[in-house]
Amino acid sequence: MKYRKLGRTGLDVSILSFGASSLGSVFRDIQEDEGIRTVHTAVDMGINLIDVSPYYGLTKAETVLGKALKEIPRDKFILSTKAGRYGNDNFDFSAKKITSSLEESLARLNTDYVDILLLHDIEFGSFKQVIEEGIPALHKLKEQGKIRYFGVSGLPIKVFEKTLSVTDVDVILSYCHYSLNDTALLDLLPLLEAKQVGLMNASPLSMGLLNGRDIAAWHPASEEIKQVCLKAAAHCAGKGADLAKLAVQYSVQNEKIPTTLVSTASTLNIKKNIEWTDEPIDEGLLQEVLEILKPVHNLTWPSGHPEYQ
Repeated sequence: MKYRKLGRTGLDVSILSFGASSLGSVFRDIQEDEGIRTVHTAVDMGINLIDVSPYYGLTKAETVLGKALKEIPRDKFILSTKAGRYGNDNFDFSAKKITSSLEESLARLNTDYVDILLLHDIEFGSFKQVIEEGIPALHKLKEQGKIRYFGVSGLPIKVFEKTLSVTDVDVILSYCHYSLNDTALLDLLPLLEAKQVGLMNASPLSMGLLNGRDIAAWHPASEEIKQVCLKAAAHCAGKGADLAKLAVQYSVQNEKIPTTLVSTASTLNIKKNIEWTDEPIDEGLLQEVLEILKPVHNLTWPSGHPEYQ
């Protein structure tokens, strides 16, 4: 496993990190034991950054992850969780809620601090509340030693640009914007580098668009995006290759992307993902797939308030 610096935090993070949303049965029902084994496998094979949220499985993911982490020395992992989102339409970025949310997360996670606390999907909340209450609450929690670093997460690139124009954060978590079909995140890199903001890139498979299987009905992408991604998957399958493998390799190979989060509750899948990062990418196949995906390159879907679309 390779490691890269996470902005000015100075943390050395594994280029592939573990997204614990799957532990909350977000994508399929999972057995707790299977989830715990997957976390242990990830850490044993070199992953050191784990990200979760109380929103995933409505606290189930944090609860299962906490049981897994109880058996791992605290210095073996960097732990990131979130606050502010608690349901599909339940957002609260007030100082009081951020503070109480962290306390509840710490109890579930069996730890007395987290390395990173992110305000979750801020494009859905009140930007005024995020800036005037949420960010100051994070500063206070950092001063108290309950978190080491803080930041924000979301889908629209514009929400990060707007946030960084008025405040400083240590880290951002962006998803579905650095993958085979969408590299819009590259436009944000100069600003992140200038401010030394750490970058966590999530969902190299674009929430299942690039996993080579049927795309879930709930996926917010347009039918055009889905069909082109299915065409790319079929092209890979016809050559005896796996689009998911190509997607993971593509996302982790860029030196300017410190870490990429993958989510699974399968020991087999996490092993495969980790092993893929050590294998050379098929450059010929990559160019063929990028050509297929060109008609939908950087096409995304709406998320949050209209101003970010």
